[in-house]
Amino acid sequence: MNLYVSNLSFHTSDNELHTLFEQFGTVSSAKVILDRESGKSRGFGFVEMPSDNEANEAIKNLHQKEIEGRAMSVTVAREKAPRSENKRW
Repeated sequence: MNLYVSNLSFHTSDNELHTLFEQFGTVSSAKVILDRESGKSRGFGFVEMPSDNEANEAIKNLHQKEIEGRAMSVTVAREKAPRSENKRW
């Protein structure tokens, strides 16, 4: 299950995100999204967990949990919408 994690501290690293979620099960990947120009965190990321049961447990325990003074939001990520090749303006 792919999870969307928002309202992260701007100091949170990929490793810290991974460690936070692995207490609930196996984490396939954990990625904090960075701004392309500045290289700084955008305050959100994605965590992938192969087990839906473990992912749901992580959501239950981490949603609205305060980390570094911020109440983190953890939800199931929506599928990325396909980009249109031929946009007309």
